[in-house]
Amino acid sequence: MDLKLQQYINGKWVDANSGNTRHIINPFNQERIATVPEGDESDAKAAITAARETFDNGEWALTPAIERGKVVTRIAELIERDKEELAYLESLDTGKTVEESRGDMDDIAGVFRYYGELADKDGGQLIESPVPNSSSKVVHEPVGVCGQITPWNYPLLQASWKLAPALATGNTLIMKPSEITPLTTIKVFELMEEAGIPAGVANLVLGPGHTIGSELSGSPDVDLISFTGGIATGKKIMQAASVNVKKLALELGGKNPNVIFADADFELAVDQALNGVFFHAGQICSAGTRLIVEESIHDEFVKALVERVKKFKLGSGFEEDTQMGPLISAEHLEKVENYVEAGIKEGATLAVGGKRPEDPELQKGFFYLPTIFTDCTTDMHIVQEEGFGPIITVEKFRAEEEAMKLANDSIYGLAGGVFTKDIAKAERCAAKMRMGTVWINEFNLYFPHAPWGGFKQSGIGRELGRLGIEEYTETKHIFQNLKPEPINWF
Repeated sequence: MDLKLQQYINGKWVDANSGNTRHIINPFNQERIATVPEGDESDAKAAITAARETFDNGEWALTPAIERGKVVTRIAELIERDKEELAYLESLDTGKTVEESRGDMDDIAGVFRYYGELADKDGGQLIESPVPNSSSKVVHEPVGVCGQITPWNYPLLQASWKLAPALATGNTLIMKPSEITPLTTIKVFELMEEAGIPAGVANLVLGPGHTIGSELSGSPDVDLISFTGGIATGKKIMQAASVNVKKLALELGGKNPNVIFADADFELAVDQALNGVFFHAGQICSAGTRLIVEESIHDEFVKALVERVKKFKLGSGFEEDTQMGPLISAEHLEKVENYVEAGIKEGATLAVGGKRPEDPELQKGFFYLPTIFTDCTTDMHIVQEEGFGPIITVEKFRAEEEAMKLANDSIYGLAGGVFTKDIAKAERCAAKMRMGTVWINEFNLYFPHAPWGGFKQSGIGRELGRLGIEEYTETKHIFQNLKPEPINWF
């Protein structure tokens, strides 16, 4: 299988200006699955020009919001129609199980439908004016040209969080997906074209971040950058965006604590501790990789985790009994291995995993065994840094205050969880945890209506919910004097 795919610029499917291409491989067995253009700064500039011209002189921003909403809702319907094809491509590209990918497609359709229905719900606001015979109103208008940069772990899900609100509010955009997982994003641009998105409104450029991402971030013709990815790249984007003080929306990952109290429902907490980390081989920005367990149940809890983890079935995402697929690439596999080696050197105890599987059927893929470290402390690299792999670190605590101190001891603040049957205690902890999302007796649940984003160095701004649509608008106050008279001051 070797699909031949293209970029989408100004309503046309095109190759890279340079003619360069990239091979996309299946992380399960390293087979080539597609060949795509490898764009550069010139492709990004062409897309920016198209988006700028379309926003400044086109009709999309002026199209009634209810009509834009219908188009965005139509995209949701097309995603549902082609759900199986999209799920297949997503699993082929990322290695995750096809069941996970099907769930992603339902969520993605839900995001487009949510913003399609929300598009015409903001008619502005009349505010009282202190001036007689006048009117005063506040309206929200599109930001303009939006650069959108998405990661490889949830390619289409993360794209939907950016595409849907941007389109619903009348912006034009240039999307750059990860160069290693572009397949479903390309497919959805085909669906967006089918749904009736005008030429120049949505543009897709394929290629590496250091060329295309830099051009989008630094261009004075781009009004907003929305980026999901690593903290180091996020800081570079902030610097580049200062050229024209463009708006920023950054989701930069997390090192997310999951606090387990002794009075928690034991089986539920074990189940959610596993669910919170090991889907998609731990390659989740909100993964609950920092388990913080009350000392009195620590040993029993770790034992239960290890017993469950040893039974995980690794394999192809298309096999029904597979529970966990491979990591995304050879490069990332090496990073995870180095991360684990650092944990061992720091003195953490390896309870299970910590190596590649020996199963000969998995040797061609980028597989890594689910791994649990105990005897961890907050000064360790593996506790502070995002590993982005199938790894859990376990810390102990004795009192609620200590648990909260540990949970907040991080530069990140994306998400966290607390498990307890004591609702008052849960509410106290939720109030103290410095994170954008806190789950109580649950982990890693999200839905389109609730905002998503982080405190501290986990990012700036919010996606999803009404705040997600506000990221793509500017607020304007319009005052009108209905009976103007000269002041005669001068």
